[in-house]
Amino acid sequence: MPNGSLSLPARLCLLAWDPAGSTATDTARVQHLVRAGALTELVQRGLLTDDEGIATPADLDSGTGDAVLDGLLELVRESLPHRWRTWVRLHARVTFDAVREQLVAEGHLRAERRRVLGVFPSVEYVLAREAATRALREEARRVLEGSQPAGEVSERDAALAVLAAAAGLGVPGGPVSGVRGRERITELTRRCVSAASAAPGMRKIVGEVWDAVSDEGARAPASARG
Repeated sequence: MPNGSLSLPARLCLLAWDPAGSTATDTARVQHLVRAGALTELVQRGLLTDDEGIATPADLDSGTGDAVLDGLLELVRESLPHRWRTWVRLHARVTFDAVREQLVAEGHLRAERRRVLGVFPSVEYVLAREAATRALREEARRVLEGSQPAGEVSERDAALAVLAAAAGLGVPGGPVSGVRGRERITELTRRCVSAASAAPGMRKIVGEVWDAVSDEGARAPASARG
């Protein structure tokens, strides 16, 4: 998938931008999506585990080398225990803002300073690499449409597609509608949790994120909730 060196939350953040307009709405739904991506990557890296529904750090000394992921991991370590759904939402803007600044620093977004009504200072973030974001969006759609067997999709790409579909951001809704669409989401969800160590936490994250960030009326298949 394009932008493969980017973290999962960074790729999800880019999917929230409309390449046609080069802008994205800073909403709670986008913030929750980006936070869910960060939680998912920490689970897939084995740094967060599930303990009876509680997001639990696996190792007090390990890190990722990514400032955003390590910042969230430190927050989980230093906070009272919470369930996955709470962590999808709790201080989600902190993670979103950090990812956005990371994308600016790496040249994927551009921060443009403006004045509202000619008086109040404001910053607008626009795409700096529109073609790369379009390619990312198209690849996510191809994963969802199922041209490639789910077992051959990487765990990170499967997670990106499932979470983006849950939020209804960055990919059309058509590929996940109907019986086949729901079956595809179930297949990709299983692929997300293919690593035995990640399976319990991933199942709970995927189930919770559908409730936390999905569009009105969208629900995960029962088999995706674990």
